[in-house]
Amino acid sequence: MAPLLMVNNAIVNNQATTADSGWHRALAATVTEPSKLLQLLKLPESMLPHIQAAANAFSLRVPINFIHLMEPGNPCDPLLLQVLPTQAELEPQPGFSSDPLHEQAACKLPGMLRKYQGRVLLILTQACVIHCRYCLRRNFPYQTTQGGQALNPTHWQAILKHLDNDTSVQEVILSGGDPLTIANDKLENLIDSLAAIPHILRLRIHTRIPIVIPQRIDDTFINMLRRTRLQIIIVLHINHPHELTPQAITAANQLATVATLFNQSVLLAGVNDTAETLIALSQCLFQAQIIPYYLHMLDQVHGTAQFAVPVSKALILMHAIRSKLPGYMVPRLAQEHPGQPAKAVIA
Repeated sequence: MAPLLMVNNAIVNNQATTADSGWHRALAATVTEPSKLLQLLKLPESMLPHIQAAANAFSLRVPINFIHLMEPGNPCDPLLLQVLPTQAELEPQPGFSSDPLHEQAACKLPGMLRKYQGRVLLILTQACVIHCRYCLRRNFPYQTTQGGQALNPTHWQAILKHLDNDTSVQEVILSGGDPLTIANDKLENLIDSLAAIPHILRLRIHTRIPIVIPQRIDDTFINMLRRTRLQIIIVLHINHPHELTPQAITAANQLATVATLFNQSVLLAGVNDTAETLIALSQCLFQAQIIPYYLHMLDQVHGTAQFAVPVSKALILMHAIRSKLPGYMVPRLAQEHPGQPAKAVIA
């Protein structure tokens, strides 16, 4: 097996090569101060105390690119609601917990989760270019060895040895954080190491970066995926049609030349919980060569209850979608339950 380089976990420490420098500059152009976000969007300063309190618990991070897609002066903009810290996050809600899917129990090795047959998930990094307020891993203990942040070459070699010995594993999923915050040379080293294991056939990458930082999808990255023998699947995370800018569509079209593209949305109150929005989203996705795969019910993570949509309403929305769209544009309404062998498809 080829040696695997350690992957850094903080964006600021993940040094770019010259070829990477353009998208790293875009990656660094993020807003982390609530006051700056309010200023850019011409929102009242009276909102600041509640936003700051929530941001102290789970930090604000949103790229300038994404902010430019929001409507100034509109506190209910659907893209803003996905990233805006609110007082509601600090209020405990029954049934919501820090680890609703029992991911920590699924950590079989530091940095590796094993939940489903034939697949393993690698948590490459805690770094994410955008902090979505409904994030499943907003409370994940990345700082602990079991959580997976403190990965070093010894940990990586243990993962590779495990994968080499376990011939039941055919697919490796790269997650985080966002794995595309990592520089191309480190990703290539990782992919080469996985491709050297004969029984691994597929590499799946879960990422939001092609949508919020489309510059990340450069020729170096595309050529790297083109060279590997592994079948590539890229799962994007797009919740609203306004996210699919011309630049994001171009990035998706480039990815479609080397990978199969799927989208997983989360059904979010106030963001995309209307039939009109979901229908438009599916149409935009398909036009961009992205298959609308899953519409997820919210994972019940502490701090996210304000986004919850009842199953009864979700079923009504699915009926409306099916009445207007061909079957290949209709995502599956799904929910994940800890300990189950697969996601539960509701509709």
